Amino acid sequence: MIKPGAVLRFQARLENWAKGMDYCAVAVPARITQALGTKKAVLVMASLNGCEPFEVSLFPAGGGKHYMRVRAQARRHAKVLEGDLVKVRIRILDRRQVDLPHDLIAALTDANASKKFDALTPGKRSYAVRKINAAARPETRKRRIAEAVELALGEAEQRTDRGMR
Repeated sequence: MIKPGAVLRFQARLENWAKGMDYCAVAVPARITQALGTKKAVLVMASLNGCEPFEVSLFPAGGGKHYMRVRAQARRHAKVLEGDLVKVRIRILDRRQVDLPHDLIAALTDANASKKFDALTPGKRSYAVRKINAAARPETRKRRIAEAVELALGEAEQRTDRGMR
């Protein structure tokens, strides 16, 4: 099983995975999927053709295969189009270790929700931070930060409700 921090490289063709939607995907080679040792999603820092890295999950697609979504922003940075062969570099990340953006930390502190956010599952924390970091516009980022705070508060409330039954 590949451990967090491991760096892997491969080449793959950029495929359109959802007609009418603005993202593509690349198939992760079988040798890497087998080495991952899991049929679950795997959090990675990825780069296409040596361009700016982005955080994404390798998602399972059945039959022991993984794919990696590639959003429009990453394709623009790498100057690639659907059908292009791309050089992919991934670094396996540990879902438990999530660097929180300063503006999220401030919002969690203001709402007295820092400990509640820390109590979320690693996957939920990671997903919330990825959504925040992927926001292209400041107003979208603010909305996603508010959603992350609400998630933390809502999860804490649900745990309290379950404990009172």
